[in-house]
Amino acid sequence: MGKVFTITKGLENMGALRTGGQGSVYKGRRMGAIISAVKLLPTPIHTESTDDKNYRNFLNEVEKLKKVNEVPNPNVVKILNSGITESGSFPFIEMEFIEGPDLEELLKPPHEAIFTLKETIKLADQLACALAHCHKVGVKHGDIKSNNVKFNVHSGNYVLLDFGLSVMSDEQRRSSMRHAGAIEFMAPEQNAGQMLFQTDVYSYGVILYELLAGQVPFPLKDNGETARNAVMIAHMESQVPDLLKLRHKHLPETWEKAKQEREMQVPGWLLGMISHCLEKLPENRYTDGTELHEAIIENSIADIKVDKPNKAVVDKEIGELAAQASQQSIYQPDHSGMIHISKPIFAGLMFLLLGFMIFTGYSLFNKPASVVVPVTKMAADTTTAVDSGKIFAEYGAKRHRQLQAKRDSATSNAIKNALLQQKEKDATNPDSTTTDSVKKF
Repeated sequence: MGKVFTITKGLENMGALRTGGQGSVYKGRRMGAIISAVKLLPTPIHTESTDDKNYRNFLNEVEKLKKVNEVPNPNVVKILNSGITESGSFPFIEMEFIEGPDLEELLKPPHEAIFTLKETIKLADQLACALAHCHKVGVKHGDIKSNNVKFNVHSGNYVLLDFGLSVMSDEQRRSSMRHAGAIEFMAPEQNAGQMLFQTDVYSYGVILYELLAGQVPFPLKDNGETARNAVMIAHMESQVPDLLKLRHKHLPETWEKAKQEREMQVPGWLLGMISHCLEKLPENRYTDGTELHEAIIENSIADIKVDKPNKAVVDKEIGELAAQASQQSIYQPDHSGMIHISKPIFAGLMFLLLGFMIFTGYSLFNKPASVVVPVTKMAADTTTAVDSGKIFAEYGAKRHRQLQAKRDSATSNAIKNALLQQKEKDATNPDSTTTDSVKKF
């Protein structure tokens, strides 16, 4: 069927990649080696006229989709073309073909059943970046699931594919979802045909849960109507199973015990973020991909910050160091018979020596010039001695000013007393003069 089906002129059909209730994806080839992926939507458009509601809706959504590629993003597939097929009149979207496995394939043998924490956080960041990029231009994907996220073997990036559901009308979306195979990834509101930004956030949470736990929260047992209804009800009503228990259950036996223990240390912020994404009500989730991506950036950075030291631990360490110091001798002899003094003790001795020198200087001399503070010499030995010298020098200068003030006050009082005595003497002896008395003084 794939080889016979004509997509459009100039685009060779190289066969179906996959088919489903929400449309089929074909591998296409244009001129040369240019390979693309072509998504065919299940509802045909018989009249390519704006009078046709389906065609008009398709054109409107395609215009939104073009905005996704106005600014390139390494985690979002490039939209190359869109139109109506020559056979069957089905709307199609032509996208860049990504070489590499999708997540569904990476979770099956020969690969491990779960992702490592490092790879999960890498994917969480890149897929959130893709959602933020789309939501900023008003595009809701609506079909986030394991086989719509591919690992690009050439770039090493995870890439979001298949925007087919985003260009469907609400009526087409409700119809296709009844037969869709990805009901395990659908948000509760999708059962009523709703598609919100928070809908993508919910499906994103299911993907991360699957990567860590080794299975989706509510697996589909078979494709029967009863099983599908059970999964839909579980998304709306049931509590999400314990992720860590399932991760422990699916730990690969080939991993060493140390790696298994390390891989069970899932960051609390990551578990909390997944839980927030899987809230039943849309308003209780992250509002869109932008808020989701910001939460990842904020939490992943906070996760590597150095925690504030615990005061009790610090006090204990200081006490232990003090105890060790008290047990050590001030004098530390070496094997040569020489005695070495530790730097802290040496600085303390120099501090005392400097104080003694300053005190002695002030005791011998009254003038500031007589105070000798060997700051320069001491600086060569220890920074502590220099700081102490400055303190003593400032104190000495202050003390000198106080003594000088006392001497000046005493001199002034002596002159006043002498003048009073001279006046009394002059009163009894008119021949003496005040000037002579002052000179004698």
